[in-house]
Amino acid sequence: MSATNSPVRITIDLAALAANFAKLRALAESAEVAAVVKANAYGLGMGPVAARLVAEGCRTFFVSTLAEGMELRRLQGSARIFVLNEMPADSVPLFLRHDLLPVLNTLDEMRTWASLATNAPAALQIDTGMTRAGLSGEDLAALNESRQLRSKLNLVLVMSHLACADEPDHPMNNQQLELFAALRQHWPQAPWSIANSAGILLGPRFHGDLVRPGIALYGGRPCAAGANPMTEVVRLEGRVLQIRELTAPASVGYGATQRLSPPARVATVGLGYADGYPRSLGGRGLVFCNGQRAPLVGRVSMDLLTIDVSAAAHASLTVGEYVTLLGGGAPLEEIAALAGTVNYELLTNLSRRAERVYR
Repeated sequence: MSATNSPVRITIDLAALAANFAKLRALAESAEVAAVVKANAYGLGMGPVAARLVAEGCRTFFVSTLAEGMELRRLQGSARIFVLNEMPADSVPLFLRHDLLPVLNTLDEMRTWASLATNAPAALQIDTGMTRAGLSGEDLAALNESRQLRSKLNLVLVMSHLACADEPDHPMNNQQLELFAALRQHWPQAPWSIANSAGILLGPRFHGDLVRPGIALYGGRPCAAGANPMTEVVRLEGRVLQIRELTAPASVGYGATQRLSPPARVATVGLGYADGYPRSLGGRGLVFCNGQRAPLVGRVSMDLLTIDVSAAAHASLTVGEYVTLLGGGAPLEEIAALAGTVNYELLTNLSRRAERVYR
């Protein structure tokens, strides 16, 4: 796609995405590396992302909902697609028609799948500590007593999810792995998976037969702290719509929360919280332009924000230029910390109305 003069531009570096996939394959060399592409591939665009990953050798994908699975199937006819969170009884025909694999999280879902899709492939999720989704130990005990139900299930993957993998030294990581090892013995022949992005970095014991990276593919730091080992994929830019030279003290933005005194120069950028840029960054965010950082002043509006470009380094900034709000000199993790959130939320909140440029 070629760039237009859109006020908001998101550049997705597909070569960097491929490099991240290759790095994860090297780290988990004994396991299949699948890709989590839920939430529109973390806001980057499911179609182009999945196409590039397939070209790089990815064969298995995870989405959140049936609708996402159907969308991905239209785009990728031969991929193996697991749906993580949704399998109501009336959706079983759609799963079968579109060759989608449910991740079964409850006994009721298992009974439904066994009765309506006998021996069709599916995954089973076991809860080992998240208390969020998956069968508990008590559920598994009840399942083991039902030979008839077990005989109708064709489990091609048994999986769990790590709660604290982004903290490598957290004791819960090993506790979950050990509990999962015990519980999955009920299906000793089924491939197993527990590692998300951060889980891959915990080492080979966690890799199993398949790993499921998400944020790491898209250049986000998998761990809560430390250096980011992944290559940047996403850059969010906004176009400068207006520049004001202040000749008298003036307040900036809604609520008059900040005032500037001359000599001062304020640039208005055509991007706001409707584009996914957090309102919480008002008065505390930063923008990268002309090779230097500039502070965000005043509140973030729905479609606009303002930055202080009074510094000499920004003297050449002109209307029509783009400034960087995420990526480059405004690293994803740093902006997330300033916003009081995580890198996942910043990416998945990126608006679909923004122009996406793939390179």
